[in-house]
Order: sequence, then C-alpha cells, then structure tokens
Amino acid sequence: QVQFVESGGGLVQPGGSLRLSCAAPAFTLHDYTIGWFRQAPGKEREGVSCISKSDGSVYYKDSVKGRFAISRDNAKATMYLQMNNLKPEDTAVYYCAAGMLTYSCSSYAPYEYAFWGQGTQVTVSS
Repeated sequence: QVQFVESGGGLVQPGGSLRLSCAAPAFTLHDYTIGWFRQAPGKEREGVSCISKSDGSVYYKDSVKGRFAISRDNAKATMYLQMNNLKPEDTAVYYCAAGMLTYSCSSYAPYEYAFWGQGTQVTVSS
C-alpha cells in the first residue's frame, strides 16, 4: 500500500542532476526514520540514504557519497533526495520510505520500513 507520493524522476545525461521529492501529508516526518531506496532491473532493492529517528544521523551508500544529499522539510511533510553528478549505474526506480525504527537506519532492511512511495524512475543515459 502506497502512503507517499513521489516526483522528480526522469531522464538525465551523465553528470546531470535531479531532485526527488516525497510528499507525506499524513505523517510527522521527524517522528520516523526515513530513507530512499532504489531497485534496478534484475537486482534487489537497496538502501541509498536514510536519516535515523533516534539521533538524526545520516547514512549514504558508499557509491553515492559526495553526490547525493537527503533532507526533509517537516513543515511541508516532504523528504528530498538531491542527486548530483549522476552516473549510468544510478539508473533505477527510486522509492522513499519511513518506519518507526529504533536503531541506526543503516541497520534495517527495506522490508522493515512500513510506509512507502510508489516509486519514480531515474534513467541516466547519453
């Protein structure tokens, strides 16, 4: 069941940028651990970035460090993923998610997040 509404995906050339948005109007985002995941064809869903509810710590997958930035606007009940210097290997369907999770967000698998967006396609190609 989809609780969030995502936008911002699309086709971009290598080196380009996109900003994904995830609207969650029924949620108070700072009460949840939030994250962004992606799934490429034939691959498992993987965590890209997340913010832990417990201490606000932020995690990034190694391959996106220095290029992606996660953020949230509590007043707008919206989370974001700014993606810069995109590479072809970033091509995937991107999902936002949230969960009432206690520990560091990087320790949780995708199935442990209870609330999800519908996904948005990001394609990086020349």
